[in-house]
Amino acid sequence: MNKANITSIALTIAVFVFTVYFGYSNYQEKKQLQKDKAELFGKIEQLNRDIAKNNQIIADNEQSKRELENQSLERQEQINEQLKNNGCANERVPSVISNSLYNRAKGLRQSADTSQSIK
Repeated sequence: MNKANITSIALTIAVFVFTVYFGYSNYQEKKQLQKDKAELFGKIEQLNRDIAKNNQIIADNEQSKRELENQSLERQEQINEQLKNNGCANERVPSVISNSLYNRAKGLRQSADTSQSIK
């Protein structure tokens, strides 16, 4: 065998070995990418479920808020109706008491306000 044939055979073997190595490496990388992709899709689905659940909670809270506001209005109307014929209804309420009641109502409204974004 001459030197050219030996070099040709060695080069062919080297190309074959590198081809097998790179092919196997690409196969392993593709498998890992598919595994990572499946894991990410699973996480996305979990996040979508969490979003849907949180949106339902928000909708339920908004509904409860509306119901409580309606009940509050009804009770206020009942109180106004009861006070209409009451002699003390037209008397002045001390500012300390009215301010305290106002601040308490304001605090209750702010704590029930779900329209503010959560930080």
